[in-house]
Amino acid sequence: MAVSNTKTSFESLREWVVEHKLRTVGCLWLSGVTGSIAYNWSKPAMKTSVRIIHARLHAQALTLAALAGAAVVEYYDHKSGTKADRYAKFLPLETYPHKD
Repeated sequence: MAVSNTKTSFESLREWVVEHKLRTVGCLWLSGVTGSIAYNWSKPAMKTSVRIIHARLHAQALTLAALAGAAVVEYYDHKSGTKADRYAKFLPLETYPHKD
């Protein structure tokens, strides 16, 4: 029985998000603004300026949540050692003297 090395779609999505954190946060912000404007436009009693302000506030809250999620992913990567292994090849430890 051969072991399959294929990644699930969730794993590949997670890897992409880890590599492109800021792009992910920016896309979430843009979708938050767009969704909030679309939702607020369905309320006819609001002024246009109030709709835009509400859309910005909703998108800001979504962005803060996305940044917190990115921080959790970054913390998990550092704690599990995957990020440390990835950056270890860029810092040759033999060239830096250690004190005894």
